[in-house]
Amino acid sequence: MPNQKLSLPIMGCGTWAWGNRLLWGYDPSMDNQLQEVFNLCVSNGVTLFDTGDSYGTGKLNGRSESLLGKFSQAYSGINQENICIATKLAAYPWRLTRQSMVNAGKASAKRLGKNIDLVQMHWSTANYLPWQEWALLDGLADLYEQGLVKGVGLSNYGPKRLKKVHQRFAERGVPIATLQVQYSLLSTYPVTELGLKDVCDELGIKLIAYSPLALGLLTGKYSEKTTLPKGIRRLAFRQILPGIKPLLGCLREIAENRNKTMSQIALNWCICKGTIPIPGAKSVEQAKDNLGALGWQLDTNEVAELDKAAASTDKKMVQNIFQTK
Repeated sequence: MPNQKLSLPIMGCGTWAWGNRLLWGYDPSMDNQLQEVFNLCVSNGVTLFDTGDSYGTGKLNGRSESLLGKFSQAYSGINQENICIATKLAAYPWRLTRQSMVNAGKASAKRLGKNIDLVQMHWSTANYLPWQEWALLDGLADLYEQGLVKGVGLSNYGPKRLKKVHQRFAERGVPIATLQVQYSLLSTYPVTELGLKDVCDELGIKLIAYSPLALGLLTGKYSEKTTLPKGIRRLAFRQILPGIKPLLGCLREIAENRNKTMSQIALNWCICKGTIPIPGAKSVEQAKDNLGALGWQLDTNEVAELDKAAASTDKKMVQNIFQTK
């Protein structure tokens, strides 16, 4: 009978970009560097890696999981026993039965070369196909009951839906370990408007913050005068950048006072809010920058300043279309 204990660190690493050509310009020539990123993270206590069975574009579908499997097997240093690979199983329209989710979990485990540590429902179908969802959630719980995963989590769920799922799982003795939502200084909606943090605290669920740097908008690398990233991100940045100058100014000021980077301030803010941020990293430089968010904490005045700047920002990140209430 399950289950081993999940080990969750203060910060994780998102691997959406590992295999994604469309948004992040992935190329297989990056693999050696990505192994270095993995090694650096784990050796510094960042042992949670978030992926999904839909990550990797086109022919590279599942690539992120395959890479994580390869990297975790090649790693043999400090914190090896704490590595936690979390994958999200997509609610594809052709996945209709609980067995389809069990099969998906087994396929992910095959790519990872080991059992999934934390299996997550990638999104709720409540907004468009409510009848599809329960079978898929039951399949997630089956994976737990069969001892094929250490823990179960959800992604893009709001408080009302979360409570319903929590009740159903509790009846089966399946705890929900984590919930991840888009959360950053440019996406406070899940906490400030939906009140998700309070609900998670009440239910004993850890809140994971994905996109904590808002696709790079909060890094300070981009302004209207600099070269913007290519593709879809460029369109978003053009629309959002003009409206977030005061927030970026506040971030910059605190960063200078602290002798930190703006990214480190934005990530530390997420940690101060009691969430586990999972910033992505495609290079060793980015991973080192992310790691600089650990080992210290913003004071209450700095957090309040950032909260105020975030609340008065004209532009916000677009919410995930699958985010439920």
